[in-house]
Amino acid sequence: MFLKKIGYQILTYNWRSGRKEVDIIASYRHRIVFVEVKTRTSIQFGYPEDAVSVIKQENLKMAAADFLERNPQYKEIQFDIVSIVIQKDKSFSIKHFPDAF
Repeated sequence: MFLKKIGYQILTYNWRSGRKEVDIIASYRHRIVFVEVKTRTSIQFGYPEDAVSVIKQENLKMAAADFLERNPQYKEIQFDIVSIVIQKDKSFSIKHFPDAF
């Protein structure tokens, strides 16, 4: 996986707090990182990262607060976005936006 290759240690996938979900929770350089992954097969309606709305960001922050309440050992946090565009020929591009919001 992309994040592992750049040094992230994946802690869990698809972590839920009620109806809110965090795609990936990882640790990186003594931080806990909450990662939103967006995938598209076209940029016709915009880039995947543009779909991380203010509402989505707030939901991620609330889910993160719940995770941190259950795991108080983590002090430093960040929110990343991973944007994936898959082409018709099955090739793809990945963009990583560390500390995105």
